[in-house]
Amino acid sequence: MIEITNLVKRYGDKKAVNGISFTVQKGEVLGFLGPNGAGKSTTMNIITGYLSSTSGTVKVNGHDILEEPEEAKKCIGYLPELPPLYLDMTVLEYLNFMCDLKKVPRAGRKEMLAKILSMVKIVDVADRLVGNLSKGYKQRVGIAQALIGDPEILILDEPTVGLDPNQILEIRKLIRNLAKDHTIILSSHILSEVQAVCDRVVIINHGKVAAIDTITDLSKKLSGSSKLLLSFKGSVKDVKNALQALPGISGINERVSDSDIHEIDITVSNEKGSDVRTSIFYAMSKGGWPILEFRSLDHTLE
Repeated sequence: MIEITNLVKRYGDKKAVNGISFTVQKGEVLGFLGPNGAGKSTTMNIITGYLSSTSGTVKVNGHDILEEPEEAKKCIGYLPELPPLYLDMTVLEYLNFMCDLKKVPRAGRKEMLAKILSMVKIVDVADRLVGNLSKGYKQRVGIAQALIGDPEILILDEPTVGLDPNQILEIRKLIRNLAKDHTIILSSHILSEVQAVCDRVVIINHGKVAAIDTITDLSKKLSGSSKLLLSFKGSVKDVKNALQALPGISGINERVSDSDIHEIDITVSNEKGSDVRTSIFYAMSKGGWPILEFRSLDHTLE
């Protein structure tokens, strides 16, 4: 869907982007992470065609962003960190203006805008001035303009910056729904948000790719093994004997407990396909030991 090869962007002697290469598959939600000044926004601006690269290539659906900019840009909806809003327009006036810029045919435009307004939940403010809206609603209007023309790819730069907790949850839910029909690149400093919605992450630092992987595999690489916490009622000795016989489990440690509720840490080998949660569940069920809590102890993305 998106193919980035040896991307370089120079500002004088400084390389803001220094040889970045990665791909984004169709239907994927990719988290794009890195500290301030790492080159995230520069890379996204190059992908969208807003900036040109010094060297390297960006292909969107097979179209080179420099050689076929119009065809490539048709595939992209972009929400910059600061949404490009006209505060003296109403929401509908602004979205119609964006339709004109994107050359959306007038036939069917009304139905398309009604669908987008409903999707991002701004129907109630469609006739209000953009400048009078709250930060959360302005962010929704920014996402709405990115959806105009039904692009296959959405690039969202800090979509929840400055929002309150309720607004963050609403935007996160919206992104999950959009992911059903779109390929998404999501840049955010809220790592729990990335962990909740992204299939894979690209981490860049000083303009270079530091890591590319799924969040689960990154965690395993950091810790060297996976760990699970199991809280249950029953005989610790019997549970340990039953679970140690399961393939993929390399160790079990009991936690100190003063009640009839026991906790054990289960160390899982890092062999590919060694997800033992299902077999643990069936073993506990067969032994008649109620599971009260069962969760991962792996590193979070933070």
